[in-house]
Amino acid sequence: MSIAKNLLKIKSTLPSTVTLVAVSKTKPIPDLMEAYVAGQRIFGENKIQEMAEKWEAMPKDIEWHMIGHVQTNKVKFMAPFVSLIHGVDSLKLLEEINKQAKKNNRIIDCLLQIYIAEEETKFGLDEDELDEILHFVQNDKNEMKNIRIVGLMGMATFTDNQNQIKKEFTHLKSIFDKLQFRKDAINRVSTISMGMSGDYQLAIECGSTMVRIGSSIFGGR
Repeated sequence: MSIAKNLLKIKSTLPSTVTLVAVSKTKPIPDLMEAYVAGQRIFGENKIQEMAEKWEAMPKDIEWHMIGHVQTNKVKFMAPFVSLIHGVDSLKLLEEINKQAKKNNRIIDCLLQIYIAEEETKFGLDEDELDEILHFVQNDKNEMKNIRIVGLMGMATFTDNQNQIKKEFTHLKSIFDKLQFRKDAINRVSTISMGMSGDYQLAIECGSTMVRIGSSIFGGR
């Protein structure tokens, strides 16, 4: 099946409340353009240099999402154009994004990555670290005016155990729900990014508003 047909098939199964990020990492520009012509405008990459090269070459109405782990020294390369950074997992990284956004006279949307998996290889904040960051960002003296925290992101354990995945997604949704009731609640916390090719339907059932799908659109790597 073609990329366009894969894409349209997946889109037909998504509720209107769920945003599709087409994960295009390692894929050549003609593949992305096939998805673009079929109507896709949001692409997710996990390497900043590759994303910057694609941004240069492709139409400018595309939203680029950084979905991989971000090193602070690379933020400057995506700050001029990135639409959403999914994997913010430290205050230091948030400060660097703010600094580079300010240099580019932009406000960059960010998701805070929460550690929900039972795998050492995954990144993310625990609930105490999340509280610390939110408290800092909400402080009246906070100078970070060039970032906007719009929600949370999480990656479930890589397993076939659907019950475990559901438990992890439900845990992330409960943290997200608690944010809505904080006295210092952040404006516009509306996005919960969870679910990939193998588990996105379960993620949607658990409350996801944004899914990151690659291989089911573009084929295996």
